Amino acid sequence: MFKNYLIGILFCFWVASLRAQLPKSPDSLLTPFEHGRGLQTATHADGIAFYEKLSRLFPKHLRLETRGVTDCGLPLHLLVVSDDAMKASPQYATKKNKCIWLINNAIHAGEPDGADASMLFIRDLMLDSVKRKQVLETAIILLVPFYNIDGVLNRNSTTRTNQNGPESYGFRGNAKNLDLNRDFTKADTKNTRSFLQIYNQWMPDLLLDTHVSNGADYQYTMTLLPTQSDKLHSLLGRFQQDSVLPFLYEGMKKRQQEMSPYIHFEETPDKGITGFLDLPRYSTGFAALHHTLGFMSETHMLKPFKDRVQATRLLMHTFCELIDNQGFNIIQTRKQAAQACILQKAFDIHWKLDTSQRKSLIFKGFEAKYKQSSVTNLLQLWYDRKAPYTKAIPYFPHFKPILTVQKPTAYILPRAYAEVAERLQINGVRIEILEEDDTLDVEMYYIRDFKTTPFPYEGHYLHSQVQVEPVRMQRKFRKGDYRIRTNQVSNRFIVEMLEPQAPDSYFCWNFFDGILMQKEGFSDYVFEPLAGEILKKNPDLRRKLEEKRGKEPEFARSGAAQLDFIYKNSPYYEVTHQLYPVGRILN
Repeated sequence: MFKNYLIGILFCFWVASLRAQLPKSPDSLLTPFEHGRGLQTATHADGIAFYEKLSRLFPKHLRLETRGVTDCGLPLHLLVVSDDAMKASPQYATKKNKCIWLINNAIHAGEPDGADASMLFIRDLMLDSVKRKQVLETAIILLVPFYNIDGVLNRNSTTRTNQNGPESYGFRGNAKNLDLNRDFTKADTKNTRSFLQIYNQWMPDLLLDTHVSNGADYQYTMTLLPTQSDKLHSLLGRFQQDSVLPFLYEGMKKRQQEMSPYIHFEETPDKGITGFLDLPRYSTGFAALHHTLGFMSETHMLKPFKDRVQATRLLMHTFCELIDNQGFNIIQTRKQAAQACILQKAFDIHWKLDTSQRKSLIFKGFEAKYKQSSVTNLLQLWYDRKAPYTKAIPYFPHFKPILTVQKPTAYILPRAYAEVAERLQINGVRIEILEEDDTLDVEMYYIRDFKTTPFPYEGHYLHSQVQVEPVRMQRKFRKGDYRIRTNQVSNRFIVEMLEPQAPDSYFCWNFFDGILMQKEGFSDYVFEPLAGEILKKNPDLRRKLEEKRGKEPEFARSGAAQLDFIYKNSPYYEVTHQLYPVGRILN
């Protein structure tokens, strides 16, 4: 009882001390998180009102603007933090050699730690003139207070079943019930399209996307998921591994907030953890396509909300120190990687875990044990918090490429696929329009095999394991079709979106599914005489038919299958069936 009373007194003193530091203003700058003693998260209205107040108090350094709309109809807000907020722009950042850092909050609205931490962090900067001057001398900070506004408005206290606070929070899905952290390439939502406008206007050097983790129990409050280093351009990947990540881990350790790599595992953490394959559908994988160093902060769901918010706040301050220490090198390494990408001939487009590169990681966890469940009567995993450990565990952080393609000189995209062209353009890709009909020597792909999810995934039946057969042909393209040259900084994005075998390509996300359905056919009784004539004129086809009969008994017993085989190897079969319509100009 006395302990709680003492804590209350100390809290009041802290509040009074904070108020004494504020500029003369009738507005209080305490956040809902603080008013709620670390148990409440800000609503969308609370958060925007807070930044509006702060912007009025610090107009030189803060500019709050709206950029596009979201699926719920409300605009997406962007807070620009700079030494001169009115002049702040990408051109200003380049002129002043400032590192551009984008913070994205509440992409999963039930994980609000970053939204509340950002309010505290920005206020920290504004109230500390020395720190503010130091940070903004080298950085422009861009802050999306709430990305999934739709989910933030859908407030409840139950959907984050395993999460330790706050008392109420938003929902993971947006107004279309889509997960925005699976939408960066397919861009099905207005939220994403508005975000992409911001992203590709500013092209940030660093991205911090704030989350709360699920999974095992362990001692850390903060874990970090960076862009997979092996998927970055080698210049950036080495720089991230050798300079950026060690700085962040050491900086958090100095703040008494030791963190771990993101806990991605098969059984339990003590058996080993692996890196995470962040495909471009995710924020960090998307960032890699634009040569941005991306990070997801993943606070631990079982830690108290107030501790998680504090850890996120400290991570943001650590990023400030990183920019002060490494900002120039970050900018220069990104420029070098982007320029090298223009000339790059081959691109890795798919990866798998490299189990040959095993490392040892000192990990602080809790012993995993099993007990009989009172619900199922079966053995149930649990983590014993009375049995903490610190020990070396296996760590597999690396991935290796399993599919590489040679880039063409250009891609030709038929104008019928305008929604694909639109998504390319919103990501900064330069597109030319063919001014007249033209027959071009191109390489085309026939889609020979693929797998498709049996149930919808984020509004799509996602394709995978795509197999293609390249074919050289003369193909007619028409006035108004799109030519996308691969002499751009955006080459990495272009290749991974237009090569159908890339796991997050537009083909895999169903933008070209029309080609997969045969449009014409035949009637057996009408086609059979014609099939006989075709075989007479084509001895090689007759030989292949007989070989197939001999090897495949079921085929030999099916007249329909044999006629279909002849049809598909005849001039009557439509050329466009399973022909991926994007041409590759090789010369």
